Amino acid sequence: MIEFQNASYSYIKGNGVNNLNVKIDEGEFAFLIGPTGSGKTTLMRLIYFDLIPDAGMVIVGKYSSSTITTRKIPGARRGVGMVFQDYKLLGDRNLFENTALPLHALGFPGKEIVDRVEEALDLVGLETKSEHLPMELSGGEQQRACLARAIVKEPDILLADEPTGNLDPVASFELVRLLETINEMGTTILMASHNYNLIKGRGRRILEIKNGTLRGS
Repeated sequence: MIEFQNASYSYIKGNGVNNLNVKIDEGEFAFLIGPTGSGKTTLMRLIYFDLIPDAGMVIVGKYSSSTITTRKIPGARRGVGMVFQDYKLLGDRNLFENTALPLHALGFPGKEIVDRVEEALDLVGLETKSEHLPMELSGGEQQRACLARAIVKEPDILLADEPTGNLDPVASFELVRLLETINEMGTTILMASHNYNLIKGRGRRILEIKNGTLRGS
């Protein structure tokens, strides 16, 4: 499903990731742990083809960084959902409209958009908040809204980049449990975090990245 083969990426000012070798199987839920600046976000951007490795290869489903073209990247991203730490919700649109954005971009018909958005909001427990603006939601609710937007297109892979970074412990636990529920439905999940206490003891594989180098692969 996801495979890194000796993949490296360096920024102009240094840092990046070095010689990554790891495989995440279809249907797996894995945690990526490491301190701020360790390379977690870079690794996820490589999976999303937002970055292309300087050396080595990243394979996501049927797509490979060595052969993918700019025109094919939207197709690759269609199968990948992204959950961000800072939500990235549009403040002038309500929760329903924010969740529907990916479907409009992909050209889904109106009736299917309504059905998918309602299903996604129900799954994350926000079905009664569809008319609310982001500013009217708590931090935990905004993060669940971000999750609804990521799963509404029914991706094969879900990437969660520090999704609990701005949440209190209770909301953090609830979000991880929600991700586990989505994983049980068949979605492959990679969640990045710097909070080891949150993810330990959950029976999931933990990949540790430090200074751009991956351990536990």
